[in-house]
Amino acid sequence: MSKCDVCGNDYDKAFTLQQGEHQGTFDSFECAIRAFAPECDHCGCKIIGHGVESQGQFFCCAHCAGQMGVQGAADRVES
Repeated sequence: MSKCDVCGNDYDKAFTLQQGEHQGTFDSFECAIRAFAPECDHCGCKIIGHGVESQGQFFCCAHCAGQMGVQGAADRVES
């Protein structure tokens, strides 16, 4: 069995993720998200979707991007 790097659970179905040089073993996607997902530069929540990126900053949504001065970010657009 493998031990989760986040919670320490020793689990027979643990899995390993690797992104570049960053690697970890986890017992759940929740723990993997906690370890790997970037945080919103405005509100601090974990970004588990596409999010918004502008000039090296990451945001969970267009609202947070706008709060930090990013122009033109939109969660929805009219067709």
